[in-house]
Amino acid sequence: MGKTMKRYFPIFVLPTLLAFAVAFMVPFIMGIYLSFCDFTTVTNAKFVGISNYVKAFTNPDFLKALWFTVKFAVLAVVTINICGFALALMLTQNIKGRNIFRTIFFMPNLIGGIVLGYIWQSMINGVLAKFGVTMLLDPKYGYWGLIILMNWQLIGYIMIIYIAGLQNVSTDVLEAAKIDGANAWQTLTKVKIPMVMPSITICLFLTISNSFKMFDQNLALTGGGPSNKTTMLALDIYNTFYGKVGFEGVGQAKAVVFFVIVAGIAMSQLVLTRKKEVES
Repeated sequence: MGKTMKRYFPIFVLPTLLAFAVAFMVPFIMGIYLSFCDFTTVTNAKFVGISNYVKAFTNPDFLKALWFTVKFAVLAVVTINICGFALALMLTQNIKGRNIFRTIFFMPNLIGGIVLGYIWQSMINGVLAKFGVTMLLDPKYGYWGLIILMNWQLIGYIMIIYIAGLQNVSTDVLEAAKIDGANAWQTLTKVKIPMVMPSITICLFLTISNSFKMFDQNLALTGGGPSNKTTMLALDIYNTFYGKVGFEGVGQAKAVVFFVIVAGIAMSQLVLTRKKEVES
């Protein structure tokens, strides 16, 4: 059986590798090259060195978007994971209709980002209108609007992953902790959380990457207003690349920096949390 698998493995893997190379690796490598060029099209590119990166890092809008994205991501990751884990704890108890509640909480994740953004824009502005303000009057309203939207969309999805992890916790271990006199808090912190670290690793990776990469919700909810004060990195890159003539190279340089930042943070998180899995 093993020899047969090894013989036919390249045949089955080759189509996937070709698709990955054509759809991801080739555009990715070309994108890195174009970030060092002044270009309008792929075939009309002039190498200009690191000037695009210099322009990117000296652009106050880019640095402002980076700081806003970091502030947003930190709070969004914490709130989504805490709320998702709390819901998972409740919905793994023997309560009536828990499968219905799981379905209801998961459903917001099925709605597209643009649609979701416009829905919440109408609702939040409708509430703020009673106080004579809108999200575009003050950036703090847009910030909290984005936090609420992101939580509403992702909590149910993260909850499902945590439920799967909690259901895999051995009942023998829980019973042993109970016999040893552990209370509910001690059981949670000393038994359940260490044993669901693989789920925590996955959920942190998903929430960090999604928070940094958020684009369509940002575009629909605030459009970056007022005065680009709620513009996140993905939207700033889009505005630079498509909104400013002659700045395609700068936009591409921002995209490469964006990739490095997200990949670096995500990989660091994976390494740190996987160490906890080994320790547990």
